[in-house]
Amino acid sequence: MNINDFDYDLPEELIAQTPLVKRDSSKLLMMNKNTGELKHEEFHNIIDYLNSGDVLVLNDTKVIPARLIGIKEETGAVIELLLLKDLGNDTWECLSKPAKRLKVGTIVSFGDGILKAEVVNKYDEGLTHVKLIYKGILMEILDSLGTMPLPPYIHEKLDDQSRYQTVYAKNIGSAAAPTAGLHFTEELLSKIKEKGIIITYVTLHVGLGTFRPVEVENVLKHHMHSEFYVMNEETANILNKAKEEKRRIIAVGTTSTRTLETIATNNNGKFIATSGNTDIFIYPGYEFKAIDCLITNFHLPKSTLVMLVSALSKREYILNAYKEAIANNYRFFSFGDAMLITNNLNKNK
Repeated sequence: MNINDFDYDLPEELIAQTPLVKRDSSKLLMMNKNTGELKHEEFHNIIDYLNSGDVLVLNDTKVIPARLIGIKEETGAVIELLLLKDLGNDTWECLSKPAKRLKVGTIVSFGDGILKAEVVNKYDEGLTHVKLIYKGILMEILDSLGTMPLPPYIHEKLDDQSRYQTVYAKNIGSAAAPTAGLHFTEELLSKIKEKGIIITYVTLHVGLGTFRPVEVENVLKHHMHSEFYVMNEETANILNKAKEEKRRIIAVGTTSTRTLETIATNNNGKFIATSGNTDIFIYPGYEFKAIDCLITNFHLPKSTLVMLVSALSKREYILNAYKEAIANNYRFFSFGDAMLITNNLNKNK
């Protein structure tokens, strides 16, 4: 498979720069994964296409205000760090910019020394390991010094930082939001539960894999960066029972999908309470073991996420759906509109 097989042309003006005033007022493009048939909706109407007994799986990770701007103590040069993953003992994996200004032993100071980062290792492509030095509670310090790590294609300032969190965000640890979940409101989730749809949660802390593009022509040579996930016993039991009773499992987002597929792959199609790191790479030809349907956003050209959604359906169907979305002025990427890849486009009252 060639990377260009997953390319498409996107007008720049369709890249959403700010979230809509109301989360669930975004457009929803529905696609039958087996036929490619399309249907236009609004996101708040997604409840009409969910059945009593369906299991909706959401990623409850919480984004860290992980983008820090500081100065190199030695020279006063401005340095940006993006915290990606907690490696333990106050050591963090991060992206640094400009990376060439840093060497092992360099100390970067933030907020007049309230927080310092000492470089302990350097790797390719700006990846750095730093030891954080501070007094007090780190997350409180990050709340005061850091900002939300918005993707590089978003150029507008985010006035309300909470809009880059899902309303159900709980477990701190992500360097990016699981954006498919941004469309849900507490009111919509309540209505979904009232209809008899079961909502359950997994955690996957989004890390470097979200920021690293595919840079090889042959897709099969791309290596995914690992990300930490957790599933508890309650969720495992809910999912196993749904499988036994042939009820649909609907993943909200590619992060939930990767977590579910990792656990099912590792346990012969079953779910267990577990945690670990996954570098699962899902592309066409992959046989899904966990999910039946997917709620997702529109993804970057040539990205691993376009490959994942193509695997759930067909590449041709997905690219045609994206073409239809562009023709109808859908908003793309993190703050953009949504897509439901499903096995049935009929309403279910």
